[in-house]
Amino acid sequence: MNLRGFFYIAGMKLLLLIVCFLAVDAAAQQRIESQFRIARLKYGGGGDWYNDPSAEVNLLRFVSQHISVDVDPRYEFVDLQSERLFAYPFLFMTGHGNVVFTEAEARRLREYLERGGFLYIDDDYGLDKALRREMKKVFPDQNFVELPFSHGLFHAHFSFPQGVPKIHEHDNKPPQGFGMFRNGRLVVFYTYESNPSDGWADPEVHNNPENVRTEALKFGTNIVVWSLLH
Repeated sequence: MNLRGFFYIAGMKLLLLIVCFLAVDAAAQQRIESQFRIARLKYGGGGDWYNDPSAEVNLLRFVSQHISVDVDPRYEFVDLQSERLFAYPFLFMTGHGNVVFTEAEARRLREYLERGGFLYIDDDYGLDKALRREMKKVFPDQNFVELPFSHGLFHAHFSFPQGVPKIHEHDNKPPQGFGMFRNGRLVVFYTYESNPSDGWADPEVHNNPENVRTEALKFGTNIVVWSLLH
């Protein structure tokens, strides 16, 4: 074989390897994009949007054990101006204290929700006043409405006939679940005086009894199932 022929064959082998690599990489990327992911919503105003980063990871692992859905159990966060926002079907928002959306962020969140996205908000304590104020920027024509115990979210996979479970005590008030709707679809779900996401966190973070953590994870699974079905 002459030198030219050698380099031709070597080049073809290299090209074949590159094609195979790209095919494998594309398949892996397609799988990643099809996995169910939760993104923590980063917001302004000084509230600790980032607390308990183990919460979503543990919830997704629990979900994968109980329903047939391919999940990506990682902690990820996204802000409302990010190009990655629409890659996430489910946003999770929590924290203590203040929340501020700019007008541009409020428009962006409204667009995300009207295009099929879902937002779950858990008041970690002290979030309520600021949250209700800022959500009026998103949907000026709406207020939160309390979901009845008969709502499908409370029965989506596990049964919660009394609605939102009490995971953490805040102000000795009953737990409540509120929603916002667009064209009949629940696009925002908000839990108050309950704090399920504290129950998702690693056991040593809040020292919740195992049965309480399990209730919180089951309830979180219902939220995920409802968002997937609707």
